[in-house]
Amino acid sequence: MHPQIVRDAPGFCPICGMALEPRTAAAEDQPNEALIEMQRRFVVSAILTAPVVVLGMLSVSQAILPALLQLLLATPVVVWGGWPFFERGWSSIVTRNLNMFTLIAMGTGTAYIYSIIATFIGLPVYFEAAAVITTLVLLGQVLELRARERTSGAIRALLRLTPRTARVLMHGSEHDMSIESIKPGMRIRVRPGERIAIDGVVVEGSGVIDESMITGEPIPVEKQKGDKVTAGTVNTTGSFIVQAERVGAETLLAQIVRMVAEAQRSRAPIQRLADVVSAWFVPIVIAVALATFVAWMLVGPQPRLPHALVNAVAVLIIACPCALGLATPMSVMVATGKGATAGILIKNAEALELFAKVDTLVLDKTGTLTEGKPKVIAVEGEENVLAMAAAVERASEHPLAAAIIAAAEERGMAIGKATDVRTIPGKGVIGRVDGHRVEVGRFGETAGVVVTIDGHAAGRIAVADAIKPTAPDALRALQAKGISIMMITGDARSTAESVAKQLGIDRVKAEVLPAEKEAAVRRLQEEGHLVAMAGDGINDAPALARAEVGIAMGTGTDVAIESADVTLVKGDLRGIVRARNL
Repeated sequence: MHPQIVRDAPGFCPICGMALEPRTAAAEDQPNEALIEMQRRFVVSAILTAPVVVLGMLSVSQAILPALLQLLLATPVVVWGGWPFFERGWSSIVTRNLNMFTLIAMGTGTAYIYSIIATFIGLPVYFEAAAVITTLVLLGQVLELRARERTSGAIRALLRLTPRTARVLMHGSEHDMSIESIKPGMRIRVRPGERIAIDGVVVEGSGVIDESMITGEPIPVEKQKGDKVTAGTVNTTGSFIVQAERVGAETLLAQIVRMVAEAQRSRAPIQRLADVVSAWFVPIVIAVALATFVAWMLVGPQPRLPHALVNAVAVLIIACPCALGLATPMSVMVATGKGATAGILIKNAEALELFAKVDTLVLDKTGTLTEGKPKVIAVEGEENVLAMAAAVERASEHPLAAAIIAAAEERGMAIGKATDVRTIPGKGVIGRVDGHRVEVGRFGETAGVVVTIDGHAAGRIAVADAIKPTAPDALRALQAKGISIMMITGDARSTAESVAKQLGIDRVKAEVLPAEKEAAVRRLQEEGHLVAMAGDGINDAPALARAEVGIAMGTGTDVAIESADVTLVKGDLRGIVRARNL
């Protein structure tokens, strides 16, 4: 499909003949009329084609009865089942954009019309070829439309991230209002556990926001008066009031949706090369068929007209890309089968083919190179620091709390029972454990906590997003194959550069937004590189859709998985090496 072709209703591209992609998607799942219609045509055609093939093999003599039965069975297949291909073929001739549907329409149409005439004059018939070609191409179209349906699921998942209503403060009272009715300047209350509906600025209160969908950073960010918040992010703790600045189609989340849709509609350089090949291939095939007809008319055996028609039709049928309808599903089945045993799910055969030619791999950091969740990496201070901190953190919903508790349990520590626990938004948590007053407080921008027991600093617990154990080996193997590695992340520059240094990555772009990730991939493509992008988050979706090969971590978000061509089930980067070797 060519993205420059825009229509106000579903249809097909007049240049390549493929179904048009919707420019926008609805949050609700809606029936795909094009897919339903193509499936109906395929099922009916397959049922009718089977006996045509049997009759074609049994009709060793040119008896008129089997030929008439073939005509009766093949007519609905070619005329009704193949009608979309005749429409596209005719459109390609009218617009002078010859494509594979030109050959399909000419091949099946000529074979069908010739066979009708041949039925009544006792010549060999080609109803079987016309019906089989039509059915195989219908199968290919069904598979393509199903693949597109899966990719559009990524856009629907993104749209569902925005709540449909928000709690608006007006005239001294609060009430729920639909997102469509909210205007910039309105004040909205965000309660614990709620997803934020608009882009805005905090004007009252405080909270801890999970912004991983935008930045990829796994550790939530504390927000206070004057801080900006983004639609689609989640308020984990605290309550605050936001003044709306951007709503609806103007939010950052809406921009991500548009970027994913535009990237899915775009055409890779290799697809443009296919257009050029088709523009030459189709006229050459037609010319060869005409030359064949003329040659048989001039020097062929008698009767010359039937022989000339049969051989000209044979050229069109042989050149007709009927194999595409079978080769595509077969290649996907084989690749999927081999890949699945290695923990690699492959969405389409084209991605597998391009994978071997990729020369640049762009990697997200959080969840791709790292585990994607906070983990205790060091404990400094008194022996009981970790156990005491875990006791009071049990009452907290902060992700750092979960990491501290998990670390204490892994070490087999006895975690006491905390009483009088109070959470202070933006500060930390306070409680009493075994008669001691314990305070666990966040410090600065560093991921970690300071533990105070009975008023004195007892120790410090450092928390970080640990590098995946398999990442170093995977990157060394890819670099040995001549692939250039680049890290692009929304995380802080200091954190990104620290991880890159440990993994031997020289090219790093940090503190970037989703749009900048997608733009970076596009720039690499414009420089002539074949790019693979690996990521796991919502913020990676536009870049995954833009890259020639998008690689999602199976441990990541559904949006990333649906935007990508390849999924590594366990999130193991060594799967990229294995996928290139399939």
